[in-house]
Amino acid sequence: MTNFTRRGAMGLIGGAAALPILGRPAFANTKLTVGALPFTSHSASFVALERGYFAEEGLDIEFKFFQAAQPMAVAIASGDADFAVTAISGGLISLAEKGAAKVIGGALSEEKGIDGQKILASDAAFKAGLTSPAALDGKRFGVTQAGSSFHYMGSKIAAAEGANVEFIPLQKVGAVIGALKSGQIDAWSIVPHIAKPLAGSGAVHIIGDVADYLPDYQVTTVFTSAKNAANERAKTEAFLRAFSKGAADFNTALVDKTAGDDAAEDMVKLIHKYVYKDREYEKAKPSIVNGAMRLNEGAALNMGSVNDQLSWFKSEGLVKDSITTEMLVDPSYVKTI
Repeated sequence: MTNFTRRGAMGLIGGAAALPILGRPAFANTKLTVGALPFTSHSASFVALERGYFAEEGLDIEFKFFQAAQPMAVAIASGDADFAVTAISGGLISLAEKGAAKVIGGALSEEKGIDGQKILASDAAFKAGLTSPAALDGKRFGVTQAGSSFHYMGSKIAAAEGANVEFIPLQKVGAVIGALKSGQIDAWSIVPHIAKPLAGSGAVHIIGDVADYLPDYQVTTVFTSAKNAANERAKTEAFLRAFSKGAADFNTALVDKTAGDDAAEDMVKLIHKYVYKDREYEKAKPSIVNGAMRLNEGAALNMGSVNDQLSWFKSEGLVKDSITTEMLVDPSYVKTI
């Protein structure tokens, strides 16, 4: 089992906390495209837009939505997106090695005591005995692509259980869901706002928690092009400041629940504009609330988790052995605490 701790050798590096407050540049409606998934876990960006935090920094934000992490990394490298939030993938690491992308902060983390990502089994596999991760041996585990966060999670879970697992790449989250519900794959892991409704349908069963295998897992990161990180510092800092305010509002309303019922209701309504927007609000609300995992305060980044992920990608031959953490992460935007 991989064990990450929040202090000591593993450490955290915090983003916006290290950014200067005084002397902010005044941008004149600088247009930026932000890559995102329509998930509750991407709410920091949604909140920052809806509550005017980006506008306060002079940033005019447009979202570009994706179905998987790796295409988002390609969009950053090509200039089709300026900033993005998603998991570390083999594609992102390879682009960083080529000098095309940089991680500049953290977004979503597993945290003890906060309901996090779930390990799922199809109904057919569950009835055949896959009632816990200990029974994963010989099973088919769904992923979007080889080298995705799903591949990383599944591999680490299987290794902890001594299981041999076949990974089935299905390209998009929607395709993985369909394959799991139809029994074409046996298992998967995903954020709770997707996992719990699937389990409630009866076609899928929750058989474990990712946090039991990857405590303090840095699920998603904030990243940008290496060009932005190096040459557009003021703009990048402005983005992180606004993003961090959105994350703080989200945590207060839905994770720590210290802002009161009205604030929580307002937050869910805001998120519903982007997540499950094809559902009626009352039907979407429970799923959004169930997806309220911790968003990193100040865009903090768990470097222990990042290093573990990078080591795993290397061990699997998915990225070059020569790539270093310094190639992947730009530490100038963050502070070790």
